[in-house]
Amino acid sequence: MDFVIYILNEAIGLYSILLIIYIFMSWVPSVKESSIGRFLERICEPYLEPFRRFIPPFGMIDVSPIVAILVLNLARGGLEYLSRIV
Repeated sequence: MDFVIYILNEAIGLYSILLIIYIFMSWVPSVKESSIGRFLERICEPYLEPFRRFIPPFGMIDVSPIVAILVLNLARGGLEYLSRIV
């Protein structure tokens, strides 16, 4: 059971890093149009879309990715807590 929790925890950490890279790539449109940018878009947009539906942007700033990463960190914390009690 510890191994499964460890793998899930690491996967969430990796996904958080990919989300941060994708967010920074949105500031440079030419990079976002590359093959890596399109790959990250296919991976990250399905997760970010529900947050964007419920959280409106503040002017030109989209805060939904921050909330999405916060939710991932909460899930990661929950997994760490679960690994301690199991």
